[in-house]
Amino acid sequence: MAEQQFASDNYAGICPEALAAMQAANAGHAPAYGADTWTQAAADGFRRLFETDCEVFFVFNGTAANSLALASLCQSYHSVICADSAHIETDECGAPEFFSNGSKLLTAATDDGKLTPEIVRTIAGKRSDIHFPKPRAVTLTQATETGRVYSLDEIAAISAVCRALGLRLHMDGARFANACASLDASPAELTWKAGVDVLCFGGTKNGMAVGEAVIFFDRRLAEDFDYRCKQAGQLASKMRYLSAPWVGMLENGAWLDNARHANECARRLVRGIADVPGISLAAPVEANGVFLNLPAPVQEGLRARGWQFYGFIGGASRFMFAWDSEPARVDALAQDIRLCALPAAV
Repeated sequence: MAEQQFASDNYAGICPEALAAMQAANAGHAPAYGADTWTQAAADGFRRLFETDCEVFFVFNGTAANSLALASLCQSYHSVICADSAHIETDECGAPEFFSNGSKLLTAATDDGKLTPEIVRTIAGKRSDIHFPKPRAVTLTQATETGRVYSLDEIAAISAVCRALGLRLHMDGARFANACASLDASPAELTWKAGVDVLCFGGTKNGMAVGEAVIFFDRRLAEDFDYRCKQAGQLASKMRYLSAPWVGMLENGAWLDNARHANECARRLVRGIADVPGISLAAPVEANGVFLNLPAPVQEGLRARGWQFYGFIGGASRFMFAWDSEPARVDALAQDIRLCALPAAV
């Protein structure tokens, strides 16, 4: 594309730190299937970042990460509690059910995509007879599909209910870095210290070409996970090309810098249109996404001017910002929203 678009943070290219590490890993030969020094270095980097001796695996994409992680927590007769807008429910083509051999997703209707202790307790206690799939896990999307972020207290409260009910807690962290930046909280605080059992840490939306890390804070839950990855076609033979970019992302904090920049660009857009009549936020801006209620003429005007964006949950228009979003381009979007909205408001 000649000019940046904000329809998705997947549109962005590879950030310099990830690309440099991948290029460095490309020198010479290295053992296959994760037996290389890059994969070890990346795993150790995550252990330092999370301040604990976690078990780390690398897969190609978020669907595989979430689906295999949940499959490791569940038997086929179990169920997983999630928000009805969760990515595992709306955008993963039944993969969680497929890889768990049938574990059912129990969805909860929410306005903001966030579960609460009350919701978890209600769904988990709905039925306990043998004819209904037994609740086994809860999954939180951090940040949610509507751009909301779970606070430390919210995660801890849900975790407490999970422990009381014998449920495991999984976190879909496709935009986990953005949540850390938003809350100014450490990865450890937002995960295992708050009671999360397994995290899928997203790299693709944070500046990498491909690659997600599946991190088990309870090593017992990771038993035979390497076999799951192999069976699912997620064991990369040249694993260093999945793991080396993480070394570049982690060693000097690029993962967090990228997220902070993306979040700030989202706030920049909001500031730029704050006084535009007829435009409102469909959800608070807490990470790198902006969801706007735009009148149909404004949407048409923006598309006529070449802007790409998605119609999203509840009819809002979604704009996502990435590690490389250019402030001047964000300002150009704000200006075009203003120009398209003013005629519509007359």
